[in-house]
Parts: sequence; structure tokens; C-alpha cells
Amino acid sequence: MHFRANRWLLYTALLSSGQVMAQQSKQVTIKKEYTTGEEISDHKLRIYQLMVRLFGNKQTTNKYYGDIRENGCGKFDDINDNALKAIKDLGISHVWYTGVVEHATMSDYTRYGISKDHPAVVKGRAGSPYAIKDYYDVDPDLANNVPERMSEFQALVKRTHAHGLKVLIDFVPNHVARTYYSDVKPSGVTDFGTADDTTQAFSPCNDFYYIPGTPLILPPSPALSNLLTAGVMPASYEEHPAKATGNNVFSAQPKEDDWYETIKLNYGVDYAHGEKGYFDPIPPVWLKMKDILVYWAQQDVDGFRCDMAEMVPVAFWQWVIPAVKAVKPDIIFIAEAYNPRVYKEYLDKAGFNYLYDKVGLYDGLKRLIRNEPQADVNDIRFVWQQESRGYGSRMLRFLENHDEERIASTAFAGNAWLAKPAMVITATLGSGPVMIYAGQESGERGSGKEGFNGDDGRSTIFDYWGMPQHQAWMNGGAFDGGKLTADQQRLRTFYNRLLQLTGEHEAIRQGSFYEITNDALNKRQYAYLRYSDNKQVLIVANFDRKAPLTTTLMIPAAIQMKWTREGKKQLKVRELLTDKVLSVKQLQAGIPVNVPPGDAWICDISYIQ
Repeated sequence: MHFRANRWLLYTALLSSGQVMAQQSKQVTIKKEYTTGEEISDHKLRIYQLMVRLFGNKQTTNKYYGDIRENGCGKFDDINDNALKAIKDLGISHVWYTGVVEHATMSDYTRYGISKDHPAVVKGRAGSPYAIKDYYDVDPDLANNVPERMSEFQALVKRTHAHGLKVLIDFVPNHVARTYYSDVKPSGVTDFGTADDTTQAFSPCNDFYYIPGTPLILPPSPALSNLLTAGVMPASYEEHPAKATGNNVFSAQPKEDDWYETIKLNYGVDYAHGEKGYFDPIPPVWLKMKDILVYWAQQDVDGFRCDMAEMVPVAFWQWVIPAVKAVKPDIIFIAEAYNPRVYKEYLDKAGFNYLYDKVGLYDGLKRLIRNEPQADVNDIRFVWQQESRGYGSRMLRFLENHDEERIASTAFAGNAWLAKPAMVITATLGSGPVMIYAGQESGERGSGKEGFNGDDGRSTIFDYWGMPQHQAWMNGGAFDGGKLTADQQRLRTFYNRLLQLTGEHEAIRQGSFYEITNDALNKRQYAYLRYSDNKQVLIVANFDRKAPLTTTLMIPAAIQMKWTREGKKQLKVRELLTDKVLSVKQLQAGIPVNVPPGDAWICDISYIQ
């Protein structure tokens, strides 16, 4: 690594000293080992994920395992014009509304004709938004007027679009709640499992997998323990024969850490015999799922975040995505996938627009943020050099979502500012989408023992709860940050500036990538250039908590060549997050940087006479 860096510095020195003639310099090319090798295209979506149940909740009780009356619940209507304007002004282009589709819950809506769920197969008091109970309905928790719940969601979609924002929702294809029952399904639609032959462990004609002749035996349930403590004694949950559990557990006895509240759907794959696929004739689940996706496309949503997409066969996606896009051509599909070996297949063959970048960039950046002993910027290099090489612009990057620990939590970093260099890289490493999770920009800590998951540094997806730091920004529904501290205001300003830049700067949206190296950079310091024909930005990230990043970084002569031909002689460098002019230097002098510990710069480079 050092040898290549020194060789490059020597070469650029020769160029600047005139020892490489102008005629020869026309043949200078970009060094391939420092580039992504990708034809860059603009996919710079800026996604704001919010869980509706948490986002608009103004109640601050936060009682352990509290019900909806005690702890409150956000509604569709809480996402008002003030909220949407603030989200748009933050620099966001898409809003991912999490927890929209009806899921199993302990709250009782039987008076509205909604069947009751058994608490033994509900995680938390509110229930997991990924244990879908009715694919054709929205969560009644989120409505002010339950009978009008779909109208309230449709109004939110229209309101969101009116603010120039696109709408994403979850599609959960791999599993359903054990108590799945659609009470609003369209005419002619049959519920999953209605026609199944339950004597068959697997049949391509079945919707579920079975363990014939064996009843389901559930693990000890924290939910039931809490209900018993409250003096409630529900009847035992009966399922005979047992159905396979959502996380591919083909056993009648799922464990406590399994997705025991869900049932695995059968896409025609016989897992007991080498994962052989039976896709002709088309399995009934495929047809049901296509109709569900088309239904939501017709509700005017703009895209789907597809939960655990890699647990569903590629052949299904290859078949269904074009069918949905025939109804709404510009609808987008985002896959949650964690196996880098299938990334290319899910993009090129399955037809997804974007994939999560979790196991690569997120995990490597988390180690750097936490200052772990093995943390190394080589993890960043590995992502663009190998793991997502050739399709980095289609990787959705983030530091928080509903599954992950909050940055400001004690479980993660304890201080939201420690993620600044990582967030800059997340947003600018490539031209693909970047996402933040509601409250991240206010330093939400995910603290408190909420219920099912306990105090784990996450904002619960299972229980009714309020988010204190987010509520300070929400300010009783004004969404003006009126109760934020000065430090929180500065944090939000940083996110605002960063997201605006990623949406506006040509080089970040569609520029090529070039890694900048020299011997002064240690394993916790990283620099790269994003450049187009007209614009250049230098990104410098310093994860080191003690040492400043002080050095001079050279722009490769091959990249400077256009401006050299135009007779430009000086570089003007402006740091875009603070809007400060850093230097005006001779073209060959390089860019002096002095990035403090735990900080990052985004430097706009202008060429002047």
C-alpha cells in the first residue's frame, strides 16, 4: 500500500516539475486500483425512515410494557404539513413509512370487526410490524377513526406527494403472523392456507409448510409472563399441525430467539430436499403476492422496501417485479439482503433497484465509530474494491434503521457526534441512496426498558413508546425543533447540510470515485475524490479520536488535466459543511488538510486563473 502511494506521489511530482512532457501527459490514465471500475449513474435518493407508531407520539409516560392508552401511539394524521415540510427541508426525497400494513397486536379491535390476536404469538404489547395479519389493510393503531383507517393512510400519501416527497412502504414476503386473517380482502381473494393439504410437509400447491401430526409447542413467552403478572390468564394457543416458523425453522418447537410469532410462506421451494424449486405451474403464493403488490401500487405508493428478500427465491422476484412495474413503471424495489454473494444476482437477475449495504459498509463503519481495536479503514476499501464493485451506486447505505442500535445509545457510541465521519462517508462514498432513521438527526438514544426487547439501545418496534430526543424536535406537533438543546440543533444542522449537499452536488450525485492515499494517513483516516467533468469534491474522514489528520493531499494529474489544458493555475478549496474557504494554492501544490479528531471535511475544489 505504501509502495503504491509513494510511487504515485513521485509520479505527480515529475508531472509538476515538467519532467513528463505535455504530449506524454495526454496519455496519463486514472490508476484502476484506486477506482471503483463502475460506470457511475445518479441514484442519490435521500430516504427518511420513520415508524408511524413512534414518530407522532407525543406522550412521554414510557411505562414498561405499557398499553396504547398509557404510552400513546403516533397516528397517520400526526405526520402533518409541518412535519413533511421539515422532512423535505432536511434534504429528503423519499419517506419510508414503517409499520403501515396491519400486523398482529395485543390491542383489541374486535368492536371494529378485526379479529383478536393471541398474546402467545405477539411480541410486545403493540406487536411486530413484520408479523403481517392482513396484507390488504393498514394498522388500526395508526388511525384516529379506525373505520376510516385506509382513508387516513391515503390522505397521508397525498399529503406526502404534495410536499414533493415519494412514499415507500414495507412489503413482507417471507412470512405472516400466525393469526393471519384478512377481514377487508377484495372479492375473490382467499386467505393463505385455506386450500392447503395439511397432511403434506411440503407441497408446491400449499401456502405453508407443515409438521404433520404434531402440535406447535411455543417457547416461554415474556409477553405471557407480563400478562400473568397483570392478572390476565389467556387460554393456550393451539396450532395443529404445526406450521414452519418464519426464519426457516421446520420444527414444531421454535426457540425463544426464533421468529415464532410468524409462519414461513411457501414459494414452491422444498427445503427438505436440497431446496429444489417447483415453479411450474406458478405456486399459489406467487399469485397472491403479485395481487398484493399491485393493490398497494394502485394506492399510489412509490416503492417497496422488501423485508428479508433473500429468503424468497430469485425466480419469484424475476417474475413479479416486471408484473408490478407494468402497472406502475417507476415504482422501486429495495431488497433487505445480507449475503454479498447474492448481491449481483438480486440486482441483475431478480430486478431490484437497490440493496441494503449492511454487512459491508455499515459493519465496518460501526467498528470505526466505536473505536474498536480491530477497526480499520481497509473495511471501507474492501466494500468498493470487492464487495459491491461495479454496482456501488445501487447500494442503499445507512447508519441507523429500525433494526439497529441508535448511534447515541450506550450500546453503540454514546455520542451522536462520533458518527460524523462515518455519516459523511455513508452519504458520499457512492452515488447510491442514503438513509437516516427518524430521531437520528436529533441524537435519539433508544434508552429505557420498553417491553419485549428491554433496554437494548434500539427504539422498540414491538411496544408503544415515545422517543424523547425526537419529541424535543417534534415540539408538540409544531416540528420546529423548539425543545432541542443547542447541541441537538447543531447536530440537526449537520444532517441538514450533509443531505442537502448529497442531493445537490453534481460530483456526489454522479461523479466518479478515486481514493487518495499517502503515508501520513493511518488506519483510521480516509480520503477520496468524487469528480465529474465539471465538479470535484475531496472527502476527508478522521475516525482517530486523538490525532488530527494533518497532511497535503494530491489530486491526480490525470484528473486535473482538463483544467491544466484550460490554463488554470490555482486550486480554491472550500469546506462545504462549514462553508469556509480553506486555501488557494498553486495547482501542483496539493491540498493541505488539518481535520480534527473525530471530524470530516467535504471540500469543494475550484480551478481558477
